[in-house]
Amino acid sequence: MDQIKFMTKSTEDTTTIAQSLSKMLNKNDVITLEGDLGAGKTTFTKALAKGLGISRNVNSPTFTIIKEYRGGRLPLYHMDVYRVEDADEDLGFDEYFHGNGITVVEWAHLIEDQLPNERLDIRILYVDDTTRTIIMTPRGFHYEELCKELSDECISYRHDE
Repeated sequence: MDQIKFMTKSTEDTTTIAQSLSKMLNKNDVITLEGDLGAGKTTFTKALAKGLGISRNVNSPTFTIIKEYRGGRLPLYHMDVYRVEDADEDLGFDEYFHGNGITVVEWAHLIEDQLPNERLDIRILYVDDTTRTIIMTPRGFHYEELCKELSDECISYRHDE
């Protein structure tokens, strides 16, 4: 499977997809999120956290780089590496990638060399004020299976060109 695409017409649609995905995730899963400012990366992460049963308010960790959220089925490690100045500097990302939770990395292309080879890459494209295209690219067998399951569960949002 190369990738799957979803078309969402509202924040609620995006939330449905992210919450469905959250129920399929396991410890050590890594998700990268790319998209322009305002595309919906943090909205997606908030919904993922809610689906994991995390009740804390999730917001972008822009100035702290990493925020940890506990209290759900699994911990969520939310990274925003937009402001990481030296991508070669070891900031301990591996500890999160191989920790006990799920890691979500916004602006992941900035630390490409430090990312695990197996992961789920998600790109959110702004179409208009309410519409988004969500493109998921699985990297590794586990993520291919996860995408197949998500595709079946969220078939009404599938966007096959």
